[in-house]
Order: sequence, then structure tokens, then C-alpha cells
Amino acid sequence: MTSDPQVTGDGPASTESARPHHIGTDTVEAVVRAQLSRAMGGRRGMIEAAVPTITFTFSYIATKEIAVAIALSVTFAVIMLVVRLVQRTTVQYVMNALFGIGVGCFFVWLGARNGGDASDQALAYFLPGLLYNAGYAVFMVLSILTRWPVVGLLVGAVADDPLEWRKDSQIVRLCSHLTWMLVLPCVLRVLVQGPIYLGGRAADDADPYVTALGIAKVAMGWPLQVAALAAMVWLLARNRTPVENDAVPDGSVVTDQG
Repeated sequence: MTSDPQVTGDGPASTESARPHHIGTDTVEAVVRAQLSRAMGGRRGMIEAAVPTITFTFSYIATKEIAVAIALSVTFAVIMLVVRLVQRTTVQYVMNALFGIGVGCFFVWLGARNGGDASDQALAYFLPGLLYNAGYAVFMVLSILTRWPVVGLLVGAVADDPLEWRKDSQIVRLCSHLTWMLVLPCVLRVLVQGPIYLGGRAADDADPYVTALGIAKVAMGWPLQVAALAAMVWLLARNRTPVENDAVPDGSVVTDQG
């Protein structure tokens, strides 16, 4: 049974005014689920993200030609882009892949300019990913330490009041916990791929390291990100969130286990 809408001196409450404006676990979970859906992009989105890296890695190992490896990566990405355009579906994942190829090519060019051989240039192709993950991890940790966690910013972006979430210390703590779960994949990538990159730089034959980096980049890319977001949804679904009772809709009680 639903209660009657409140009536003010101006007449019955409208649908807009009756809409809840308080940010609680329902809002946070909605944002996390939306991010999970967007991150997954289905099998096709994951394939489109992985194909350029796989193509670059194995075509370089087969030919030892950086130009050939890059050209094949771009070719496959453009083909996937054309298919998307013909089907009139989202090109987000293909464009992300093309952007990654472009940044990787710039680092390859820098490697060649600094006198690196083909192996050094191939390793340089993977350096932007390492720098991105390290930088993003530092940024997210700083956002937590300053009590402006990234997940909170995402929540605020879909709320009527972008800063309302900061008025509830428990919501801030919840968003901080969830942001830590986004930090973990970035840190794991750096911890695993960083030593491989450095090992390749020091080795006489860097080709095995290039192969290992390519495999690690694909295996620790979308799958790891989706796993982190799925863990966040699981955490929220089990109500293991430090949210005050009055922040929970419908009078539900959430125990602070944080």
C-alpha cells in the first residue's frame, strides 16, 4: 500500500516534487551498475578493445617490423569502425582502441627518435598504458584522501544536487570504499606489467617481454575492470555498506560493517 502524496498550500505534489532527492545506497548502486554496463559493452566491446593489442603483439613477433604491426592494428580497428557505422551502433569502444593506437604510435616514435631499436620501440608501445594506470591510481587515491572520491563524483553527476553526497559522511565513506576497489585493478596492472617492461628494457632480446606484455595487457584490461565493478555491485547488493539508517529508503536498516 502506498501513502497518499503530500499536499501543500499550492495543491497536490507533482511527480517531479515527489521524486526523492536524497542520495542513498539506491543512488550509488544505480551509478555503479550503469558504469558496469558501460564498461562491459558486451562481448563485442571487449573484443574490439582487445583486437588491436593482440594484432600488434603477434604481428610484430612474426615480422619484427613495427610499421607492419601498427598498420595491421589500425587496419583491423578501421574495419571494426566501418562495421559499427554501417550497423549504426556505438563506436565508443573502437574509437577508444584507435585512440590507444595513436598514443602508442607516438611513444614508438619517441623511442625511435631516442635511438631505440625495433624491440625498444615495441616495448614503448605499451608504456602509455603503464603510465595511465599509475597516474589514474594516484589520482583516485588522492581523491579518497581529500574526501572527494571518484565514485562520489560519479554519484553527484546524476543527482539533482551534485554536492549532496558530501553532506553525509557515511555516503562519503561508502564512495571511498568503492573507489578503493577501482584503484586495485590499476595497481595490479602496474605491479605485473611494470617489471615485464623493465625486464624487456634490460634484456638483449626483448621479444619475449613484448609478447608477455601484450598478453598481460589483454588479460588485465577489460576483464579486470569488469571484475572490480562487479565486486562493487556485489558489495552494495549484500548491504555491506556503511550508510546511516536514515539514508536508506523504505525504512530498511543497514548495518555498518565498514
